[in-house]
Amino acid sequence: MSTEQNKALARRLFEEVITGGNMSLADEVVAPDYVGHPTPPGLPPGREGFILTITMYLSAFPDLKGTIHEIIAEGDKVAVRLTWSGTHKGEFMGIPPTGKSISVGENLFLRIADGKVAEYWGQQDNMGMMQQLGAMPAPGASGS
Repeated sequence: MSTEQNKALARRLFEEVITGGNMSLADEVVAPDYVGHPTPPGLPPGREGFILTITMYLSAFPDLKGTIHEIIAEGDKVAVRLTWSGTHKGEFMGIPPTGKSISVGENLFLRIADGKVAEYWGQQDNMGMMQQLGAMPAPGASGS
């Protein structure tokens, strides 16, 4: 696939599958032996683990939206800089719904193989997300 096709595949993954919640498209865009770095603990490997991860996020943040700021591709790799936003309306990693809005930055790389996303490496501001949800104190917050 060309770099433009790889970038289009990445956009489709974020806009149609993740943000759009269209898990039926996962078979078309995610490889069966997909590897996520990291994958949440306790989830199975492969496409099934990907679908369960996204389902977990969409259950907790049903209005989850990924705003892509930049996509760069070279060879079989695609780099994406984006911001996730949504409202915490369902349980997330043991945290009951707070109704709070989040805005979380992420930088990631995808590896494309045979026209599908085969691998993911991501750095997401999980600490910032937990602070926004009130699950941990913000920097400089007093514990007393």
